[in-house]
Amino acid sequence: MAVPALGALVAEPLFLLADSAIVGRLGTLPLAGLGIAGAVLTTAVSVFVFLAYGTTAAVARRVGAGDLRGALSQGVDGMWLALGLGVLVAAGTWAAAGPLVDLLGVSDAARPHALTYLRWSLPGLPGMLVVLAATGVLRGLQDTRTPLVVAAGGAVLNAVLNVVLVHGAGWGIAGSAVGTAATQLLMALVLAVVVARGVLRTGARVRPHPLGVLRNALDGVPLLVRTVTLRVAALLTTYVAAAQGDAGIAAHQVANTVWTTTALALDALAIAAQALVGRSLGAGDVGGVRVTVRRMAQWGVGVGVVLGLLIGFGSPLIAGFFAPGADVRAHLTAALVVLAVCLPAAGWVFVLDGVLIGAGDGRYLARAGVVTLLCYAPAALAVLWFAPSGIAGLVWLWIAFAGVYTLARLVTLVRRERDDAWVVTGASLR
Repeated sequence: MAVPALGALVAEPLFLLADSAIVGRLGTLPLAGLGIAGAVLTTAVSVFVFLAYGTTAAVARRVGAGDLRGALSQGVDGMWLALGLGVLVAAGTWAAAGPLVDLLGVSDAARPHALTYLRWSLPGLPGMLVVLAATGVLRGLQDTRTPLVVAAGGAVLNAVLNVVLVHGAGWGIAGSAVGTAATQLLMALVLAVVVARGVLRTGARVRPHPLGVLRNALDGVPLLVRTVTLRVAALLTTYVAAAQGDAGIAAHQVANTVWTTTALALDALAIAAQALVGRSLGAGDVGGVRVTVRRMAQWGVGVGVVLGLLIGFGSPLIAGFFAPGADVRAHLTAALVVLAVCLPAAGWVFVLDGVLIGAGDGRYLARAGVVTLLCYAPAALAVLWFAPSGIAGLVWLWIAFAGVYTLARLVTLVRRERDDAWVVTGASLR
């Protein structure tokens, strides 16, 4: 289950990568505008990742309880919620497009390109959120292959449409946005058809149930809070890294990219944990849940060890490839070593996070997210205020982020996992 999930996770960033490669040929200003607009869109989508996670847990639990019809009905409500949120967020972002790109510090020259890409991309935002919810439904049904096929096909189609519209039709950066939006809407349609087939086979309802949509929205609030705490921690880290000088922020950007890439592999394990734990709890198989948690934790730590060894011993090569300057290479090598040491614990964290999401324990995760952020913020600010700038400052920052923050998350998650409060069996938490 984790391997196809990893493939789908890797395929999604290829959208922006393909856009960057194709738009980059138009010049520096369009590429800069794409970077700003892409940051706005990425944030908008990542905040609503609960549409996938919450739906996975709810559907898996009902599947485990033998209620396939109820599982699909709840999944359909989640997809309708995604569509409604997508329309509202797209409309709001369209109205606030100017202030949003200005907030991110766009230059006067690149501003028109950022606004063009952002506004032409927004019609695809509802599709992207529906993709999240539909993917959650299929993961809850223990199907991680279909989202992989759709994501991979979407990545290829997006690249083709971008080339045709940007350079063939001469639409420029607007063509890139239109191609991406069209691809996202088509992906949403394909996944909706796949889910609809299951709905028709079981006789589940297709139309939204107001109470069901409201329940999905309320259930998503704790996971939304959790996601916000993670985003705030990441933004705080970048803020402190900027004080380490040009070499420091350059090295941090690459190190953060490496961290994000390794997180894809660990997140794939977390997705598998969500589906497996949710299904076992729905079936009332507490023993199976405990076995799954233990085995998934072993996988998480094991994958973290392997990735840590690869990055740790390969840090000079990675730094040499991404950083041509000697100063940046020295900063990056040191940061990567710290990152590598912390990856086994990070693997454990990701898996336990997936376990509790699969159990529907969002309220605890929200509280734990706030607590761990409060633990991390003083450590990060201490680096800003007391640590010397340069390599030492960047190393201390990564010790705070990959070490202190990860350890704080691990403590809160292990404490909860050892308790039985989250082990609630049956088709629903209510």
